[in-house]
Amino acid sequence: MRRTRHIWAGATAALLAAGVITGCSSDSERSAPSCAETPNGTRVAAGPTVTGTDIATNPEIASGYRGNMTPVRTGTYAVSAANPLATQAACRVLADGGTAADALVAAQLVLGLVEPQASGIGGGAFLMYYDAASRAVEAYDGREVAPAAATENYLRWVSDTDQTAPQPNARASGRSIGVPGALRLLELAHNDHGKQPWRDLFTPAIDLADQGFAISPRLAGQIAESAPDLARDENAKAYFLQPDGSPKPVGANLTNPAMAKTLGAIASDGPAAFYTGAIAQDIVDATATTSGGRTPGQITLADLAGYQAEKRTALCTGYREHEICGMPNPSSGGITVAATLGILSNFDLSALPPDNVDNNGGKPNAQAVHLISEAERLAYADRDKYVADTDFVPLPGNSPDTLLNKDYLKQRAAQINPDRAMGTAQPGDFGPVPLGTGPQAPEHGTSHVSVVDKYGNAAAMTTTVESAFGSFHLVDGFVLNNQLTDFNANPTATDGAPLANRLQPGKRPRSSMSPTLVFDRGADGARGQLSYVTGSPGGSVIIQFVVKTLVNMLDWRLDPQQAVSGVAFGAANTPVTGVGGEHPAIDATDKGDHDPLVRRLREMGHQVSVDAQTSGLSALRRDGDGWIGGADPRREGAVMGDAK
Repeated sequence: MRRTRHIWAGATAALLAAGVITGCSSDSERSAPSCAETPNGTRVAAGPTVTGTDIATNPEIASGYRGNMTPVRTGTYAVSAANPLATQAACRVLADGGTAADALVAAQLVLGLVEPQASGIGGGAFLMYYDAASRAVEAYDGREVAPAAATENYLRWVSDTDQTAPQPNARASGRSIGVPGALRLLELAHNDHGKQPWRDLFTPAIDLADQGFAISPRLAGQIAESAPDLARDENAKAYFLQPDGSPKPVGANLTNPAMAKTLGAIASDGPAAFYTGAIAQDIVDATATTSGGRTPGQITLADLAGYQAEKRTALCTGYREHEICGMPNPSSGGITVAATLGILSNFDLSALPPDNVDNNGGKPNAQAVHLISEAERLAYADRDKYVADTDFVPLPGNSPDTLLNKDYLKQRAAQINPDRAMGTAQPGDFGPVPLGTGPQAPEHGTSHVSVVDKYGNAAAMTTTVESAFGSFHLVDGFVLNNQLTDFNANPTATDGAPLANRLQPGKRPRSSMSPTLVFDRGADGARGQLSYVTGSPGGSVIIQFVVKTLVNMLDWRLDPQQAVSGVAFGAANTPVTGVGGEHPAIDATDKGDHDPLVRRLREMGHQVSVDAQTSGLSALRRDGDGWIGGADPRREGAVMGDAK
């Protein structure tokens, strides 16, 4: 692959890359110039909005909404990623004849630079991959694992003899850091499906690390919000903050020579350069640091050397005339999306489309929001009780089929009152189980990439460092995750029953990531052609974001941009139903009291929140002999591909 020193030349291009200015929108679809599409739409909510409760309820910061984005039409290949520099790096790989697997490597490495608050080689990922030649759907698990020395109280207290909480808190201590898995996943997928040389795929990120890039508004806002925690780590402080301790601003050029060196080693020697040797030792030392009074973690060189990404059996279920393929355990995303859709298949959602559909997706029908939120409550109830790493905790019946049985989901659907919200759903009863229930802390710092290549292959990969900037530990240029906080810190329920998602050595924490592939399905149930690729960041709300997008496209026939731009709505298993107040169709003033949709939902018994949502959806849809795609207006993403 050719080396590309300057991704976009000139000040205007740097501002485009930073999201300071955006391309013009129109009322029609746009053909994508080859690997040069720019963001579009008008940002209607200026700048990051940070409040004392924002991070508690929303993954990362809310950063506005680009109104009136229009879909991008491409020819034989397309990619949508959360930052235009990552999208362009992946697109150029595809233009050079690379596969979707090749493009993922380039995209992930650049994302780790331009949105280190969300993803990177110090974190993990889940990948759904379609191989067109074999027609196989494969699920790749690159989730982090707990170190061998971890106990079930590892996040709860310093030791059995020192039962004080990790300092300065579980997340910012070394205890939150899991053994990273993203690189091993990329290696496995590339070995199976790549065409381009591994080392060539590192060139865009290495060049970007060497020469620098403009800090985008979203990254600048997150640096500002996280500055006190970043200041605890000397490397993070030097990289993200000014000498006086203030956050580096929008548009500042950020170079990362340490990351360039790290990526150069991995490009030359493969992931072994990360999981063994000097980099591995640096990870161990950073995890074990007690600087700033931090409680050390217990990752060892053996933990790193022994890490393996896993290939899992894809979770594929029917919905209407489609087949939905999602990620199995240890992600709860695939099974919860499938359960929600299975419940909704008992209702005619096509009769409840949004009103006044425009480029932003229109305004959802209150009855549709009610039915979908209720279905999600029921699905989350089962997820919360039964779903964890199945290498440690079996599902009921030792198979996802029990929770996804058509008759069972029909019974669940019958529990929905069409006129009244249930508040909190009860899980299904599958007999005595030695497990309690417990909520999951969400993945705050997450990203998503959707790709199709000219060979017909496709990939949906969701990638994360968990919370924004992970554990705030920066080593050799990259952020270390805090993924272990996705476990329940307390290993038992109030009745003493062990929790399914308790921490255990070598275990993978439960996730909500939901990378999704959608196929047409024949009358005989046989899998047809690939038709959609989608996924999102967003913590435990990822499931709701993906369900919203699938219903928008499959039931209401919105185009991919309308589908991802549309109002974010849904519910976990609580009385609260979210309706994203960042959307221009929602009147969020006075907590939504003046909005007709919000008022109607409250009349039905929903406790409605209009907090801004922070999805980062992408969606690609087959369109004749080409593709049409959309990127979430709530982040900085872009769709690129070859011209139609």
